Amino acid sequence: MSEPILFLVGFIVIALIFDYINGFHDAANSIATIVSTQVLSPGMAVMWAAFFNFVAFLVFGTHVAKTIGEDLVNISLVPEAFAHARLWVLMSGVLGAIVWNLITWYYGLPSSSSHALIGGYAGAALVSVGGYENGLFIAHGWIKTLAFIVVSPFIGFVLGFGFMVLIIWIYHKKNPDKVDRQFRHGQLISAALFSLGHGGNDAQKTMGIIMAALIATNHLPATADVPFWVVIACHAAIGLGTLSGGWRIVYTMGSRLTKLKPIGGFAAEISGAISLIGATMGGIPVSTTHTINGAIVGVGATRRLTAVRWGVAGSVVWAWILTIPISGVIAGLCFLIISGIHSVLS
Repeated sequence: MSEPILFLVGFIVIALIFDYINGFHDAANSIATIVSTQVLSPGMAVMWAAFFNFVAFLVFGTHVAKTIGEDLVNISLVPEAFAHARLWVLMSGVLGAIVWNLITWYYGLPSSSSHALIGGYAGAALVSVGGYENGLFIAHGWIKTLAFIVVSPFIGFVLGFGFMVLIIWIYHKKNPDKVDRQFRHGQLISAALFSLGHGGNDAQKTMGIIMAALIATNHLPATADVPFWVVIACHAAIGLGTLSGGWRIVYTMGSRLTKLKPIGGFAAEISGAISLIGATMGGIPVSTTHTINGAIVGVGATRRLTAVRWGVAGSVVWAWILTIPISGVIAGLCFLIISGIHSVLS
């Protein structure tokens, strides 16, 4: 196998490792509510979520992959200062995202894998060109991505609050035990829909970064569609990652933000699913973490504002704010290390 192909294969493996880590890091997004309401055991919940993570490729296109691969960074402006420089930018971006994901997983903070990848990619690109260069970042891709950092949790909050109020109004005269049983069954559907949206949006982010590498190394034309093997590999990796769980973050989201019952879990998951599926159809790489957190807080706020543990929510928000810049710094350092090693060896 020639050296360029070897480097490309190595990058694809690392990208799929990121996708796998994304799965277990974000497993909490899909299963925290259904586990905390005790509708499914943790083992059954991850199998349920992983299945719908994987089959999402049958439902969604690759619009989000296009945004990540083509509409954020103009990789052609990265100078080929040394062999495979553009590929190293992409690899450094993925490594920055992996490191930040592992840090936040260890501390149980539900940060965004999506924004870690975006921040890492941007940071590595900036360092590679020696600072900001006009045209390096593609405005329309960043505008919709950054806007949804604010919009997605707000949409989740409004939908979660609204659905919960509507359900309470419809069922307020019903027997509480009977309603609880109905929504325990309903949560199987709502969790499946949320996992479908999660797989559809998040797996495409890794597809996009792999596509950028294939195009940068001239293995595909810029106008090519995502190859089917890339689609299957990314969905399989995120599904396997979800099977591995992510129990530290499940605890934060399922118990520490607010206490949920099946009726609340259903409302939160349906709200998150609507937000995710809509964004995926629009090619917007949103954070599943932000979306479901917003929905959970919205559901909790229908009881009373003090039902939400705002101190925990505040630490989660700080993790959101720091994700893009810190991932960018880590990725930039990775690129400097790689270029330094190359200089020494050459």
